[in-house]
Amino acid sequence: MTDLPMVVPAQGLPARVRIHEVGARDGLQNEKSVVPTEVKAEFVHRLAAAGLTTVEATSFVHPKWVPQLADAEALFPMLGDLDGVALPVLVPNERGLDRALALGADRIAVFASATESFAKANLNRTVDESLAMFEPVVTRAKAEGAHVRGYLSMCFGDPWEGAVPPAQVARVARSLMDLGCDELSLGDTIGVATPGQVRALLALLNEQGVPTGAIGVHFHDTYGQALANTLAALQHGVSVVDASAGGLGGCPYAKSATGNLATEDLVWMLQGLGVDTGVDLGLLTATSVWMAGQLGRPSPSRTVRALSHQES
Repeated sequence: MTDLPMVVPAQGLPARVRIHEVGARDGLQNEKSVVPTEVKAEFVHRLAAAGLTTVEATSFVHPKWVPQLADAEALFPMLGDLDGVALPVLVPNERGLDRALALGADRIAVFASATESFAKANLNRTVDESLAMFEPVVTRAKAEGAHVRGYLSMCFGDPWEGAVPPAQVARVARSLMDLGCDELSLGDTIGVATPGQVRALLALLNEQGVPTGAIGVHFHDTYGQALANTLAALQHGVSVVDASAGGLGGCPYAKSATGNLATEDLVWMLQGLGVDTGVDLGLLTATSVWMAGQLGRPSPSRTVRALSHQES
């Protein structure tokens, strides 16, 4: 069935989407058993070989908070041969930035919250205190010539606060851009968004001076809405979509968060719409099947299951 999915282009969509692959960081950080550093490095290399040009590599967070990523210093140098592949890393504070810059990282991400409850749970700070913490991080990263991405969590719903007012999200988003972030990733951390909500938030952000070209989207599939929400964002003009190979990942500080949008499911939809991603779906599926074997359980991605079943 090499002629599937049938390509039927739709009007009003970007010609190309850049997938920001988060499987190696966001996807693995919740795993209870520590994944060997060599396996992580192989995972990133396989993702790059499948055509992904942005692969989030790791996080320079204190090992006590995310033990799975305690090997950042060992892992990052193992990826130095990946020419032409952007390797963003998450840094929580200036100490994390020091560690990342010392290894030559040139794409940095900070992680903020649109809600006070999640800011307290994730960063042990208020929203404004966390922004103040990020200010010197972003300033110095930019001074060092690094590209800076700002993650914004709980943009659509919060497990403690419920629905999140769009104006509240827009305030924090505007603040992150004012700090100097080059890109903003809007996170539906617990997967409760629906397409109308996505369109409304994107429109408000534009009104607040955040250009669509600086926005990426990061949807979780808790209620099966991740692809629908992604399509709504694409129709608005967004062309950067976060996804995780095999649908790996959740959030350690939001227990109701299930896996990220699976990269394979996203690529299948985009191929059918005639939107270029540069990704080889066969190689990507094989990578997720391989990683599922390393983790000892099947991939939650529907596309991975369907394609791997056809080949078996």
